[in-house]
Amino acid sequence: MSKINILVAGSTGYIGVQLVKLLIKHPKVKIRYLCGNNSVGKLISFYDKSLKNKNLPKIVKYNKKYLKNVDVVFTALPNGEAQEISKNLLENNTLIDLAADFRLEKKSQYLKWYKQHHRAPKEIKNSIYALPEISGKNVKNFKIISCPGCYPTSILLPLVPLFKKKLIKTNNIIIDSKSGYSGGGRGIHKKYINKNLYDSLSVYGITSHRHNSEIEQMLKKYTKQKLFFTFTPHISPMFRGILSTIYVDLNKNVSLKKLQKTLINFHKENNFIKVLKINTLLSTNDVINTNNCIMSVCASKYKNKAIILCSIDNLIKGGAGQGIQNLNLKYNFPIKMGLN
Repeated sequence: MSKINILVAGSTGYIGVQLVKLLIKHPKVKIRYLCGNNSVGKLISFYDKSLKNKNLPKIVKYNKKYLKNVDVVFTALPNGEAQEISKNLLENNTLIDLAADFRLEKKSQYLKWYKQHHRAPKEIKNSIYALPEISGKNVKNFKIISCPGCYPTSILLPLVPLFKKKLIKTNNIIIDSKSGYSGGGRGIHKKYINKNLYDSLSVYGITSHRHNSEIEQMLKKYTKQKLFFTFTPHISPMFRGILSTIYVDLNKNVSLKKLQKTLINFHKENNFIKVLKINTLLSTNDVINTNNCIMSVCASKYKNKAIILCSIDNLIKGGAGQGIQNLNLKYNFPIKMGLN
């Protein structure tokens, strides 16, 4: 099989650059176009010196005429822009979106959470919310592959298996997540210029963070019970990494061992996920610069409760790496290809 030709739109943001760094190591792809706006004419190495002398094309402004020369379009763009690109996809094109344009199944929900009308509502039916360990090879059947947000990745990977087995109560889940500031994109430095970004911990988006919508949409697929959860995100004074701490109430006769065993069984064939021993304390340092996800089940001081920890790299497993996992699933490549 000849190489898959790739266009990366939004190539100069943190996730875009990370994607390029992974794609150049993937033996089955060729980057044909790198697209940007303010960066047109520059080399991608301007944004990351490690990409110097990698024989990459200069950055150009996106044009739909490029679609005839590529198989896959990766988008890491501001909300709404991948929707515009989706309208012009050719028969042989696949769109893998690393932003939020096709994460929600209802256009009304997109309007509610993103405060803008969906520009390609007819394309929603052609898209899949593609968390690889959950959606698996179903991505093959879709033209538009929507990669989950970084926070939901760290939350859904442990919670979906427990919801499926009805091991935890669904009406009182508390999720405390902390992310490196790269999750806010390059603009975060201007936004937090007076908030001592590099030395302080900041809470934001209480009740209003857009990832609430993804978490709710996915968890509701696995329960008929009322679902109530509180999700509070924080920006931490580190560049990358996420640690989510999830507090749950256990159903009757459910032990920590049962939670752990369920997670192990669910993820036993998922190469990038490791379920650790009970009461193992996690660090983002264990996963940064990898596509790995680690999780553990911990005891609470109350018998009928548990604390679940999950850590990922927000730019890889929570972004670019997830996109490449979905590329590999789409084209029947080994799941680890380009991600070792």
